[in-house]
Amino acid sequence: MKLVVQPQFSYLKAEIETAIEQFNNQGTLLVKGSRNTIKIFPLNNQLLNIKAFKKPNLLNAFVYRFIRDSKAKRSYNYALRLLNSGIGTPQPIAFAEYNNGIGLGKSFYVCEHITTEYTYRDLVETPDLKNHEEILRAFTRFCFKLHEAGVEFKDHSPGNTLIKINEDQSYSFYLVDLNRMQFHADMTFDQRMYNLRRLTPKKEMIAVMANEYAKLYTQKTETEIFSLMWNLTSQFQMKFHRKQRMKKRIKFWKK
Repeated sequence: MKLVVQPQFSYLKAEIETAIEQFNNQGTLLVKGSRNTIKIFPLNNQLLNIKAFKKPNLLNAFVYRFIRDSKAKRSYNYALRLLNSGIGTPQPIAFAEYNNGIGLGKSFYVCEHITTEYTYRDLVETPDLKNHEEILRAFTRFCFKLHEAGVEFKDHSPGNTLIKINEDQSYSFYLVDLNRMQFHADMTFDQRMYNLRRLTPKKEMIAVMANEYAKLYTQKTETEIFSLMWNLTSQFQMKFHRKQRMKKRIKFWKK
């Protein structure tokens, strides 16, 4: 196993290594997905969030070993880059890779575990959430900050932004699921709006976001921002639901 630990956490290296080696048998299950599993491990009065990536197929195993960084390494490096840009994400601690002669086996990303009140998905699913519009506008400002830093978060979907209410009743936002990102010197208007297309199918939420984004991005009018954001959102929703219908048909014929 190759284990890389942030220097400030080097004193925990042995414990982190043990947690990864015992991942299947220990820890509290947080997410059990078809591809990845996330568990929480207590360590020295703090909680570690450890994400185990599914072992890649033979081709990807070769690619991730010799051509492209693994998802775990990308998550770790992107987290450091986000924090250096003042963008919220759980503190990265380590990543680990199991390699063999022909390619990458399993890999793990370790970060701090943050307990938050909401995710962006709660804004979508609970329209009567307390201070809903206030949080949505704060989230939009966070997105603008992300774009100004040239960060294109390719998995910018409802479940991948954690929302924490601070003691002064302000809001902090943390990106998770970081392995798919692209960094730009400058993001165009089209790139910015395209990056927001997956967040909500609700037109009234898009209207609020467009209004808030227009206050910060003065190169375009609120009408122009809303029009492109809504058109791209609608296109995404149509493709998403068409894909879901196709999956149902395929499952039906397999039965």
